[in-house]
Amino acid sequence: MTDWSLSVLLSGLHDEIQQKLATARKAFGHPGTKGDASESVWLEMLKTYLPQRYRATKGHVVDSIGAISNQIDVLIFDRQYSPFIFEFQGQIIIPAESVYAAFEAKQSINAGQVDYAQKKIASIRRLHRTSLPIPTAMGVLPAKPLHHIIGGLVTFESDWDPPLGQPLLDALSSQEESGRLDLGCVAAHGIFMCEVDGCHVAAPETKAATAFLFELIARLQTCATVPMIDIRAYAKWLAS
Repeated sequence: MTDWSLSVLLSGLHDEIQQKLATARKAFGHPGTKGDASESVWLEMLKTYLPQRYRATKGHVVDSIGAISNQIDVLIFDRQYSPFIFEFQGQIIIPAESVYAAFEAKQSINAGQVDYAQKKIASIRRLHRTSLPIPTAMGVLPAKPLHHIIGGLVTFESDWDPPLGQPLLDALSSQEESGRLDLGCVAAHGIFMCEVDGCHVAAPETKAATAFLFELIARLQTCATVPMIDIRAYAKWLAS
């Protein structure tokens, strides 16, 4: 018998994230610096605890038609099967086919931030994605249907009282399907999720960051692998 405790380990993970977010909020006066620090906390957690097939970064998304998204705070993308990721002067650009999930990271959640995140997520989901038939040793498999890109918002605090009450649920339901936020975390209070019927639920959690991480991994598992990208659709830009 050992003295290890899974409950203590999971609590420690959440406590570490919450403390870092609280420090970022208190230590930096400039809003931009404060925001960058908060984004880094969430990215560090995902880079540490997500399975290695996934990568997490701040960046842009591009499609084979040539459309490029605005910068997204947290992009979770495939690195095992993605043939190219562009990096220029510290800016990361990821093909739309490779994206599993996208999150905005803010200091506090409110109606304005929910609306902002919904519009950012919708802009990514509207990008064009290719999917080719998949050659295997057993023959050619049909092209993989495009998976749903998980979208969400992660924050430290909430501007509402109660933090996860009806105003939050009303804000989450105010956007059309393309901008739906599937999952989010308010580290100091709990998480929110969109369920299979399209309705949102909020769950107060004492270990919110850990609960968010586990739910995210479970949802990523349902995406399976990314579609087989049509490289030639991107290669046509070489002649432009």
